[in-house]
Amino acid sequence: MKSNSATVIDLSDKTVLPGLIDGHTHICLTPDYSSNPPVLYKTNTYRTMEAFKAAKRILNAGFTTIRDVDNEGADMADIAVRDAINEGMFVGPRIFVSGWAISITGGHMNLTGLRPSIDKKVEQLAIIADNSEDMVAAIRDQRKSGVDFIKIYATGTLRHINRETLESLSQLSTEEVQIMVNEARRWDMDVAAHAYGGTGAYHAVQGGVHSLEHGLFLDDKTVALMVNNGTFWCPTMTVYFPDEGASEADIRFRNRIVAEHKKSFQRAMNKGVKIAFGTDIGSMPHEEGWRELELMVDYGMSPMDVIHSATVMGAKLLRMNDELGQIKEGYYADIIAVDGNPDEDIKEFRTVDFVMVNGAVVKNK
Repeated sequence: MKSNSATVIDLSDKTVLPGLIDGHTHICLTPDYSSNPPVLYKTNTYRTMEAFKAAKRILNAGFTTIRDVDNEGADMADIAVRDAINEGMFVGPRIFVSGWAISITGGHMNLTGLRPSIDKKVEQLAIIADNSEDMVAAIRDQRKSGVDFIKIYATGTLRHINRETLESLSQLSTEEVQIMVNEARRWDMDVAAHAYGGTGAYHAVQGGVHSLEHGLFLDDKTVALMVNNGTFWCPTMTVYFPDEGASEADIRFRNRIVAEHKKSFQRAMNKGVKIAFGTDIGSMPHEEGWRELELMVDYGMSPMDVIHSATVMGAKLLRMNDELGQIKEGYYADIIAVDGNPDEDIKEFRTVDFVMVNGAVVKNK
């Protein structure tokens, strides 16, 4: 109904909250990306269309702001989607993007198993930089392209984990991380570091990264340094559960990872690490961010603290805590509504009935 030219929306029978913030997404990915690397099988134009679809689904699930952490070879499709949404061409969440990530030869995001003659011709999933000069040049190139922050790979991925010791491959020295952090700061950008644990994670935190992503195997030493440095952590735990149809060996391996990840989460939570909600969505369906919310509660965080992680703490991660994460005068009008009391039952986020982003209603059941 209309009242003095303002539209009044009655949400008195709902619980109204600030729009949720997902600190770790991949709108340019779909869940089959591991078995079908998109740089080999999809055009960047097609991936841009997929990213628009993903952004819409994320928004309808109640996430009005996302930090997209690496387009994985989509040639700045994430920047295009962000800019088109900001210009009002399409409806979507507020997006902060990192563009291409930075990795090393043989490390995470460097395709393996190809013939050498073919490998040299194939576009990789990240910028490959093996010395400090190339790392600095990559950051400058990214800034020129319009990214909001920088993503680096401080450790390898699952294939680089020692299956006996669970030690992850350390890809960067502390000095190399410092070089990239300092160069990013020159351009007023933060650095997010993919890091599973061990030496690589410690080097990332010691080198001054703004956030650690994943952190499957965080030990006391790294957690203490994170607390001391004020490093944010996006745990992204749900995506590491075993896939359906996996081999028995892979299931055992994944279950060990899940068990250690849970310990890391509880250790970090109890020690006061700044935990910002993040899903790694794209590795799982884009509308299923509620799964990570529920897992955090299952692992011992109170529903109210989970909500705080996905609102206030997410805004702090983005250095937007004076504009996002709260329903407050002077803040962006990012508002969602659900049935019931999510501070008592986190499952209420499975169905979000109302979504407003930047004052525009995009969903109203």
